[in-house]
Amino acid sequence: MDRETFMREHPQGDDWCLPSLLKSVKEIIQTLVPQRDRDFLNEGLNVELLMQQFNRGIADLEKLASWLSSVLKLHCAPMRDEWVDEMYNELSNGNRNNDMGELVKGMRSLLSVLEAMKLDVANHQIRCLRPVLIEDTVHFEQRFFYKKITAGKISIRDARQWYSEAVQFPSRMSAQNLQAFGETAAFFDGLTRLILPSTPVNCVPNTFLFDEERILKLRSDMLDAINLEICMRLYEDLERVSRGINQGPPSFAAPTSVPSYVAGEPNSRPASFASSDCGSNTSSPRNSGYLASQSQVDVLDARVKARNLYESLLALLHTAPPASRPIQRWEGLVQSLAIQIFRFTDAPQDMLPNVESKLQSQLCDFQSDLYRQVEEHFQAKMLSELGKRVKDFRNLSGVGLFSVATGGRIHGPGRTWDGGRESQRERELLENSIREAREEGGVEDMATRLAHLGILHWRVWSQLVYLGDPNVDVAIGA
Repeated sequence: MDRETFMREHPQGDDWCLPSLLKSVKEIIQTLVPQRDRDFLNEGLNVELLMQQFNRGIADLEKLASWLSSVLKLHCAPMRDEWVDEMYNELSNGNRNNDMGELVKGMRSLLSVLEAMKLDVANHQIRCLRPVLIEDTVHFEQRFFYKKITAGKISIRDARQWYSEAVQFPSRMSAQNLQAFGETAAFFDGLTRLILPSTPVNCVPNTFLFDEERILKLRSDMLDAINLEICMRLYEDLERVSRGINQGPPSFAAPTSVPSYVAGEPNSRPASFASSDCGSNTSSPRNSGYLASQSQVDVLDARVKARNLYESLLALLHTAPPASRPIQRWEGLVQSLAIQIFRFTDAPQDMLPNVESKLQSQLCDFQSDLYRQVEEHFQAKMLSELGKRVKDFRNLSGVGLFSVATGGRIHGPGRTWDGGRESQRERELLENSIREAREEGGVEDMATRLAHLGILHWRVWSQLVYLGDPNVDVAIGA
């Protein structure tokens, strides 16, 4: 297309967008370059002069593209250089070949590069301002929520009642945990109960408004940890039964005999489950019963077998489709979990339906004895790990707390076993070590996240609600 044809089809007027486009490009670049370079930009990208050159047919688009390329490369991130070169090639080729389509592609690439540079600058500014924003988080939220409370938009009655009940609730903390938590002992005791799956979601006070998603994720992770442990304990019972059947001792003479936990008889767990070496509900002689006759190699094989099963159950859980409630994921996996557990044992085939039924009832019933025992065990473990972190984190600054709590998840140390474990007591300790090893990483990760959440929450709300004058604050927030 020659100049006369172009001017005839695209006369000067409001319908020609090129002047507006060039002005927009110039304004965007001005926001991306330092003040000292803006005079240079005004000289190189003089829109009025460029339009006069276009009208006279003497505009050098290739020279303009080269100048824009050098300016953008000077101020953009190195990773954008390839994109800038692509823009330059499109504009140059369009100018040489008189190809309007290629010129339009070049202008689109130019706008895309500028948009990416704007995002890069915004991200850089956020990184620079992040320490300041983090340090001001507590003061900002205090001012924000104080205005909401005084305006009557937030009621703090339920939150104060929740904290009052936490103070009055008989704590089962050890003296060591009470010392670690200090004045926040009641608060963190109540907070750990909020993330237990058996606690109704509507019990979470509205002071956790900004932490709702984090609490829901912690509740979901706690449910997964508890149900995985229930699956493993069912596996241990089945393994004991299958070994007893294969070895043929008198107590397992009937091929369909199963432990009380699997069969659903009363007193599904032995009394010794309630006490263990470290004050936790982890010991169970039902495991050592069948390990007593095993050799050292068998014990190590059992450890590897249990670890492989746990990893396979975890992989199954990760394949579950999303659900509106976390428990629904487990309800849909019951059959697959039962089959997977059964594959790792030599139990008779006619026990599979009973195992699946028992798994269904234990995983989905928060009122069952086994579920409550495992949940209480995890809560005690959580309080122990949480106390250590609160003691270490409480005096950190906002940035220090953020760095420690989010800089990397803490994982439990690897477990190794020596070769001299022959006594029944030592084999019980071995089984407990296997159990603790699979629990430890998940509990420590949740404890770190909960400590971060709880410390920040206490800094914001302790004086506003929990420790403030109830007569004044409740009247204001009512």
